Order: sequence, then structure tokens, then C-alpha cells
Amino acid sequence: MTVPLERALLDAHASATESPTVLAVVGAGGKKSTLYALAERLERAIVTTTVRIPPFDDRVATLTVADDPIAAARETDSRPLGLAAAREGDRYLGYDPADVDALANALEGPETVLVKADGARTRWLKAPDEDEPQLPAGTDVVVPIASARVVGKRLDEEHVHRPERVANVADLEPGDRISAVDVATVLASDAGGWKDVPEGATVVPLVNMADTPELEATAREIAAELREHRDVPRVVVTRLLEEEPVVDVL
Repeated sequence: MTVPLERALLDAHASATESPTVLAVVGAGGKKSTLYALAERLERAIVTTTVRIPPFDDRVATLTVADDPIAAARETDSRPLGLAAAREGDRYLGYDPADVDALANALEGPETVLVKADGARTRWLKAPDEDEPQLPAGTDVVVPIASARVVGKRLDEEHVHRPERVANVADLEPGDRISAVDVATVLASDAGGWKDVPEGATVVPLVNMADTPELEATAREIAAELREHRDVPRVVVTRLLEEEPVVDVL
């Protein structure tokens, strides 16, 4: 039986609560796809960001650019609603994490605020820089993401964002082949997917791009290795561009 994406990622108490929930995505290989897939499946969702994000007007019912996200959210009942702080060139700029906290606190009812909390420049794996991620303090669910496709690739800038930081976390050298163990190590590290996770937040790792039987097997291997590092409620395996994006919940 296929598990809906919203059930797989949102904590049981969060998905059933009558108060707003904040879910933030970090990592590489599917952050925006996760946000947009959730937004179209949730009854009431707000998509926003604390970092730069490409235009996503076509992924929401309404996109509003405003200094005050609270006022913007109150001025329209359209959902999913996109909120950004400003437009700069070909990107939208994000809000300060404290502004996203204020937005969530001002909302009423079972809204879900979906937050892009770092960038990866379309790579498949990353470890965050010193000033990343930009997580709101009140985040309820953090989803660290990596792509199964990165396994077997070289540790280089073509496949990895901030490869020097991934090398430090996974004890690799530039140009080394990346293994499932390496991906799990990065996802589970306090210098990787667990960096700056707010106290009390639920962490639900996601391994994306399991588009073939071979990649499914790779994703399950990453999930198994990750569980050797961390006690997590579940690891979600996806192919986010499909109509039914959840491959497995492990």
C-alpha cells in the first residue's frame, strides 16, 4: 500500500494537530520538489524560504512578495500560498528565520508552513556551510535530503555542493567515489543533515531519485546505514517527480 507523502514526512501528532506545523527541508537532491509535492497534497500550506529560491509562481495558487509575511498570509485565503521577502534578479529572497517563526505563531488552524532552509545548486549531496542551514527555531519537522544517484559518483563540484565539507564529514578525499555509507554519514552528521536541528524537532531523512530498481536498492542501503548512525522514526525513499512519490518508508 502506497503511503502518502504528507503522512510519510509529517509527524503523526503534527499532521493531526489543529495548530500550525513548520516543516523545513535541508540538504540536496530534492528540496524544492519535496516542498511543492507537499504543498499540492496538503489542504492548507504556505511555501516560503529563509534562503534564495528560484521562481515558483506556477507551484502555488498565489505567490506574494512582501516584507511582512504575516500580513501577506492574512490578506489572502489562497492555498497553497507562496511567500518571499523580495525579488532579486532571477531569484526570490527569503525571510529571516525569526520572521518565519512569527508567521507560524500568528497563523490559526491546521496550516503547514513549508520552508526551504538552505541551497545546493541542483547538486545531489551537500554538507552545510558555517551559516547554514537557516532553520526557524520553532521548526517541528526537519527533512534532510540526499539523492540516491550520487552513490558511485566522484566527490566533486559536478555532483556535490560544498565537496570540501562533505569530504571532512565523510573522511573522503576529492575525487573519491561516494558510497551509500558516505551518504548516510553526511545525512546523520551534526555537521551535515542534523546541523542546528532545533531541540524537540522530529528529523525525517529522505532519500530521493530512487527511479529504478537499482536506485531503490541503493536508497534502502543508505537508509539502513543511516539507522546505524541515528535513532530516527523513519527514512523516506522517494521519486518525487512521480504522481505517487513515496517508494518506501523504512
